[in-house]
Amino acid sequence: MINFNNITKIYSSKASGVTNVVALDGINFGVQKGEFVSVVGRSGAGKTTLFRMMLVQDKPTSGTIFFKDQNIFRLNQGKLNNLRRNMGPVFQDYKLLPNMNVYDNIAYVMKVVGASDAEIKRDVPRILEIVELEDRQKNLPVELSGGECQRAAIARALVHRPEVVLADEPTGNLDPYHTLDVLRLLLKINEMGTTVLLATHNREVVNKLKKRVVTLEKGKIIRDEANGRFAL
Repeated sequence: MINFNNITKIYSSKASGVTNVVALDGINFGVQKGEFVSVVGRSGAGKTTLFRMMLVQDKPTSGTIFFKDQNIFRLNQGKLNNLRRNMGPVFQDYKLLPNMNVYDNIAYVMKVVGASDAEIKRDVPRILEIVELEDRQKNLPVELSGGECQRAAIARALVHRPEVVLADEPTGNLDPYHTLDVLRLLLKINEMGTTVLLATHNREVVNKLKKRVVTLEKGKIIRDEANGRFAL
């Protein structure tokens, strides 16, 4: 479904006194439909850069990424918009709109892509039920716990029924209790058939999942194991 083919990313950084910074160095791996893959590594290992590539928010210095046999860096704007609707990004800092309640945060995303009022009324309650926030839909983000904010962010990512969820350090700001809550939700989403890529440096999360683990170190893959564990 997704193939990373020899992805290398080099940044120029004169300010740091270093001419070139290698963020990714010859990354090669594939992800099958319905897989749950944890991409792990220390801060600066290249995890976020890899996810930015998937959303075409950045481009590689060399190499390419194929999504369902399409080179994502050669898509026209219409096809690129369709690709992004197939990707549900979830971030560490939630990125919820602070002046909108939970329901409206999700409805707004649907409106942006042209969903009808009928579709919004049908789909938003369904998504809220999946993430177990039905009783919090009228609350503003400031009135939610960290775990509830992250579940709302996941609901927003799911509202387009994406084929892939890209979760970039989604538990980074959460306590252990809410970390497990979000982890359980990601597993539930995966069991429903959605492919999940999780970027994390949380050892406990990775070891509880017992799913495939791709380990990055200094921009290179040093380990790729089914039913892997966090080993750095």
